[in-house]
Amino acid sequence: MIEIFFRSEGRISVSQSESVFAELQKSDVVWIDLLSPTGEEKRATESFLGTTIQSRAQAEEIESSSRFFENERAVFANTSFVIPGPEEYSMETVSFVLCDSVLATIREVSLRSFLDIQRRLQVFPKRYPNGYYVFIAILEQRVDLDADMIELMSKEISQFGKKINLGEDVNEEFLLDINQLQENTMLVRENIVDKQRMITSILKSNKYPREYQTKLNVLLKDISSLINHTNFSFERLEYLQNTVLGLINLDQNRIMKIFTLVSLLLMPPTLVTGFFGMNVFGDRLEINPAIVWPLVTLCIIIPVIVIVFVFKKKKMF
Repeated sequence: MIEIFFRSEGRISVSQSESVFAELQKSDVVWIDLLSPTGEEKRATESFLGTTIQSRAQAEEIESSSRFFENERAVFANTSFVIPGPEEYSMETVSFVLCDSVLATIREVSLRSFLDIQRRLQVFPKRYPNGYYVFIAILEQRVDLDADMIELMSKEISQFGKKINLGEDVNEEFLLDINQLQENTMLVRENIVDKQRMITSILKSNKYPREYQTKLNVLLKDISSLINHTNFSFERLEYLQNTVLGLINLDQNRIMKIFTLVSLLLMPPTLVTGFFGMNVFGDRLEINPAIVWPLVTLCIIIPVIVIVFVFKKKKMF
């Protein structure tokens, strides 16, 4: 699908047909948004801009030469947008092409930040005179959404901490939830760092107008603060993970103490009953039955009492 945002009679109009290019000049077009474009839509955009557009495979490469480059006519920038899910987060690559103050974006999925800017563009057309303003607005909206995600993850981390402090059941599932939150935090941080790289590369470019660099510098400062926040969140998650592992180890040690105590308590009775149960001496060993049972009982009870007393004195249970 293609959406072309262009000026018409003092407002921003939208067309979803590439045939409108024949009636427009570059100075009229503000933004060309390509969502899962067909080959015809992509070729029409390339013909209108006078430059080629990267393929999806090229846009997803991690080399810095593929994430940002420029030619004589345009600036190309690729970055990833995080898509939050119920449990796992995913990343979607978005390509930006800036050519003669016209912005072209290529993506494969619908993104909230793009929808918000599209609505604002039609309601407040004077705020977005060209593609450079739209480009910065998309990045600002995306950084705000990333900040919201980090804030939500911080709240989840706090809830995990409260569960541990309240002594709630800490089991394997709880540990897996912390691990999943760690993965999401790392993914968001990777996404933010990727934007930082892209903006830094754009600031070094001679093709990007100097008058817009102030806003990009402000964005860089916001991104740096988000990176620090994600680092802190990751440290908190590591602390919680170590705490949970420590509690699990304490539970296992407590169980082992119980088994050890039970084993020690059963050793004297086992020894005594084994001795008196032997038939080695046969009839030669004559013991009064009235004495045998109290004697055996004492031989069993006394060691048990001694073991319990020693364990309590040393605070071993």
